[in-house]
Amino acid sequence: MTEATIEVENLLVRYGSAIALDRVSLTVGHGEMVALIGPNGAGKSTLVNALSGIVRPAGGRITVRGRLGHVPEGRQLFHDLSVDDNLKLGACRSRDHDTSWVYELLPDLVRTRKQRADTLSGGQQQMVAIGRALMARPDVLAVDELSLGLAPMAVAALAGCLAQLNGARGLAVLLIEQNARLALDLCSRAYVIEAGRIVTEGPSAHLSNGAAVTKAYLGASLDRLA
Repeated sequence: MTEATIEVENLLVRYGSAIALDRVSLTVGHGEMVALIGPNGAGKSTLVNALSGIVRPAGGRITVRGRLGHVPEGRQLFHDLSVDDNLKLGACRSRDHDTSWVYELLPDLVRTRKQRADTLSGGQQQMVAIGRALMARPDVLAVDELSLGLAPMAVAALAGCLAQLNGARGLAVLLIEQNARLALDLCSRAYVIEAGRIVTEGPSAHLSNGAAVTKAYLGASLDRLA
């Protein structure tokens, strides 16, 4: 069996006395697209921040094989810098600051290359955030809330971009999302998290169509999360 790109085992994260993640386990295989879905405050961002080393776990084990690219919630661009300069910041640990290959992958950014990030639309800013993460030449991309605050057309374009990166380059993706429909349509497998615990997991088609899961979680939540 091929080793997973991401392995999380019994991850425990606390903020003071509050438990944010309670013995969470998940895997992302090489070239796989996996979703982590759940409501706001469920622990999704805490998990990806633990993967990136921003949050220190209180217990459990995290293994990332290869390079991890992190697209943070809210994009977190440097608004007074150009698109090109924001992309170069993604290669801050490398001597290779050539951005041309990112523009080949994300051609919609070419015409915005010299623009300040704060002049872009939300969808364009999210694409810059993805491009900045790609500058680290990752083996797996962790995307935190791809659709947050974006119009449906922008979300569809970004989802297509991730699917193309996965299909053409074999880039593994962990998609952290409140939008359950988007996540289950885009990813072949998913985990559902509530109050810091994984409550169910499995193939996306099964989670979408399973009566028990729909009644307990997704039925009431799909419209709320979409």
